Amino acid sequence: MFKKLVLAAMASVGIIASAHAQEQSFKIGLSNSFVGSEWRTQMIEEAQAAAAAWAEKGVKVEVVVQSGNVDVQGQIGHIRNFMNQGVDAVLINPGSPTAFNPIFAQAKARNLLIVATDAEVSSKDAIYVGIDQKAWAMQSAEWLAKTLNGKGNIVAINGIAGNPANELRVAGYKEVFAKYPDIKVLNEANASWDQAQGQQTMQNLLATYPDINGVWVQDGMADGAWRAIEAAGKVEGIAATGEIRKDFMTRWSEKKFNSGASVNPPGVMASALNVAVLKLMGKEFKDGVFGGTYGNAIYIPIPFVDGNNLADNLKAAEGKPGYWSVTATVSAEDAEQYFQ
Repeated sequence: MFKKLVLAAMASVGIIASAHAQEQSFKIGLSNSFVGSEWRTQMIEEAQAAAAAWAEKGVKVEVVVQSGNVDVQGQIGHIRNFMNQGVDAVLINPGSPTAFNPIFAQAKARNLLIVATDAEVSSKDAIYVGIDQKAWAMQSAEWLAKTLNGKGNIVAINGIAGNPANELRVAGYKEVFAKYPDIKVLNEANASWDQAQGQQTMQNLLATYPDINGVWVQDGMADGAWRAIEAAGKVEGIAATGEIRKDFMTRWSEKKFNSGASVNPPGVMASALNVAVLKLMGKEFKDGVFGGTYGNAIYIPIPFVDGNNLADNLKAAEGKPGYWSVTATVSAEDAEQYFQ
């Protein structure tokens, strides 16, 4: 009888332990350093939705967001706050590739998982989950070069000088255009990923260079650049990269822009979150899964929108607000491919 009671008690303990194992709970900090775009807002919302979806799998994921227009020191402050709050992991859209190395080392010493997205970081104490920003630029630059039949005068409008994603993108398009000797880059300018600045910059470039054939411009500014092209009456004579926002794609379709756009999906932060949760659950990465600029990156696919699939993407945007961007996320199930 005693033996039966002991066995029953042991079984009960096992059931409780099993239940606790299934009811995992994680607290994840999210640091965003730029609030001047709806893309970043959508990025955060999609990450929060991905966290909520884990509840259906018996995993509670709490996301603590710190978001504001801050410099590197401000983001370091975010991370210190997260450390003090006892988070299990930090997701960060970083403002520098190298400046976070010391604070990432401190976080790693406390067994915090650090996952960067949208811009790669050099620290070996962090991993990166997101698109290859250089490949993102090369894809759209190749589209522009081929659309111009390998010759013509172009200008480039870049984002924020010094931002790691921007620098990789600039390196990407320069590498592509260097392969086309008959393409001449007349000028490059920065417009801070801001639509109004993009429009003013394009107006200035058109006034200075009336014989522009093509424009390589990053998302966030392309809408403004195209408005300047429209105002100058040059829609039919210029090919330019574009946006992945619903409102821009609507105009693109209606006015028949000659445009193509690489997609940097707002879902990159959700993808990073799904990878982080699997890692926090004790899974180990496969050998050879990391690559990239610093050897710590997991690159996810880069969709592309052009005249061939514009209608399909507009259909997917039905019912969404104008600022909604074409997106994609590596789901929890798809993220399993990175683990043993």
